[in-house]
Amino acid sequence: MPTETGFTCTCCGEYHPETPMDFASPAPAYWLPGDEHDPDSLLTDDQCVIKGDSFFVRARVEIPVVGRDTVFTWGVWVSLSAQNYARAGELWETAGRESEPPVFGWLSTELPVYTPSTVNLRTMVHTRPVGERPVVEIEPTDHPLAVEQRNGITMERVREIAGALLHPQG
Repeated sequence: MPTETGFTCTCCGEYHPETPMDFASPAPAYWLPGDEHDPDSLLTDDQCVIKGDSFFVRARVEIPVVGRDTVFTWGVWVSLSAQNYARAGELWETAGRESEPPVFGWLSTELPVYTPSTVNLRTMVHTRPVGERPVVEIEPTDHPLAVEQRNGITMERVREIAGALLHPQG
């Protein structure tokens, strides 16, 4: 979802006509090259199983943008217990599933603009209506991602994140 204006990138110095308001990871941090050939592994747009014993759903970490009626979104993967993953699957197409209580999960995506690592941050996963990805609530700690989710970020910070992700340092 772009904003109404672009930005001059501090990484490349060029003007980008739109400010990206979301970034997503294609797979959990634990998905390795070759896992797609394992008969007990599966990766779809919304669900992942690795070797039949690690279970993940794609979700959203939403960060309020200060002074705006919008959020910046990280598309992330969160690990769930086998029981919670099975329950999510049972309710995948069920109207009213958003009334389910939130479940515990481990953040399973490395968001490269944060130090320390975001992998294995404790979360609560909130199911949304059918057709919407779950929303992740990061445990309220002093980790920079948790702080940003609690306090929000400025558009300047959004542009800083965009520049870093559009032009990763090798």
